[in-house]
Amino acid sequence: MRILLHRADGKTEPWIKDFGKFLPEAEIEIWHAGEKCQTCDYAVVWSPPEAMLEELAQVKAIFVTGAGVDALLKFSGALPPHIPIIRLGDAGMATQMAEYVTHSVLRYFRRFDEYDTQARAGQWAPLPQYRKEDFAVGVLGTGVLGTAVLEALAPFGFPLRGWSRSEKSIPGVQCFHGEQGLDTFLRGTRVLVCMLPLTPETGNLINRTNMCKLPQGSFLINVARGAHLAEPELVALIKSGHIAAATLDVFRNEPLPAQHPFWQEPRISITPHISALTLRRESVQQIAEKIRKVEQGQPVADVVDRNRGY
Repeated sequence: MRILLHRADGKTEPWIKDFGKFLPEAEIEIWHAGEKCQTCDYAVVWSPPEAMLEELAQVKAIFVTGAGVDALLKFSGALPPHIPIIRLGDAGMATQMAEYVTHSVLRYFRRFDEYDTQARAGQWAPLPQYRKEDFAVGVLGTGVLGTAVLEALAPFGFPLRGWSRSEKSIPGVQCFHGEQGLDTFLRGTRVLVCMLPLTPETGNLINRTNMCKLPQGSFLINVARGAHLAEPELVALIKSGHIAAATLDVFRNEPLPAQHPFWQEPRISITPHISALTLRRESVQQIAEKIRKVEQGQPVADVVDRNRGY
């Protein structure tokens, strides 16, 4: 068995060592631009370049070392439809995402962002406490990660809302779905958390029209993809006060350019795409288990539906 490995960061050696532990029967070949590879059975990639497509079209399955697959699906027309694309299920990302979002929600609810600003200005001024019943948290995207976030928030007593493309039921969560449900979902949400997969339907979903449906003084947390957000429109709505503040971990261009207006807006908190880092050991173990199932002809979880985009 041969596995073709590509890492955009070039750090392949630790991955090779972990595959040696969890799939010792496999030979690992590193993809290099301009070099012809030997025929491989599987590919393990993250954000592969277009030049790699010829090699990917020869494998039994393509494994993506993340939950999002938009970077590969933009080339899906060049990949034979019979080749399954398989994403990571969790591999330690759900806990990280829940920690990040819970921290951000509590920071806004307890007004710690405002207290930080006051402290830097040498001000001592207690602020009125928000009412928890007026602080509904709405999660766009109720897949594995979105559901984990909602479960993590449940003990704090916030009204919880979830929106998904198709109808779902989550205990303790008011669920909405489809285009018709989106309007009602947004109008009752004080903290909007974006956890959607990026598809043609969800790109630019967080635009002026939809953000204006949120109550005055709402908050935005985006941990999905930068392309979900109309960035200039967010800046305008923050300056107007309709959006009180935003926490953003993902951006259309990464790293975020030095001249980007987000850097100059103190009510926008920025992190460098770290809300849920890929845990290599857990990822390799999961991929190895799935490869063994494919080899044995057993069903495998997390196969991407190319039509849906996730």
